[in-house]
Amino acid sequence: MAGTRSSRLWRAPAIRASPSNMKFVVAALAVAFTAAPALAEARGTVLFAGGGWAAIDRGGVCEALARSVLRAPRGKTQATAGFAFAADRRRWGEFHAHLSRVPRAGSSVMLDIGGQPFLLVARADWAWSRDPAQEQAIIAAARNASVMRIEARDGAGHRFVDTYALGGAATAIDAAAAGCAGKSG
Repeated sequence: MAGTRSSRLWRAPAIRASPSNMKFVVAALAVAFTAAPALAEARGTVLFAGGGWAAIDRGGVCEALARSVLRAPRGKTQATAGFAFAADRRRWGEFHAHLSRVPRAGSSVMLDIGGQPFLLVARADWAWSRDPAQEQAIIAAARNASVMRIEARDGAGHRFVDTYALGGAATAIDAAAAGCAGKSG
């Protein structure tokens, strides 16, 4: 008797398969299966994920990406940084960062990796490496350090720092470069 009672307690209520319920379920499944490939294409294919880094193939561009150690509060911009490798080779190892705040106009945006400073180019809340030589130096520094920091002053003149752990960065960079190495642009 106890087995019968417990099975009644744990049984989910029956869902009636009325025509209107079935139309809703079929419509929901159709939308899900139609939207899934488009969303996957927009987001890309994960080539590697480890440490705080991931390598993503987005078709014409492969990226090694990380978000800052400090998570942004709801409604604020999450700082991210990474390296881009384009199949057409126009960007091969380009460093880019979406900053947590907009730097003050005319102020410097500095990247520091293991005590090695790099002056970045900034526009709005984005910053980039200056040229291919700097990109290669940034990648070399990232391979040998544990932390990188991007520092600037916001519109009010307050200093802000976006910090990134570099565990997994070297493998993500290699995976992104390899992911686009054989592609033609």
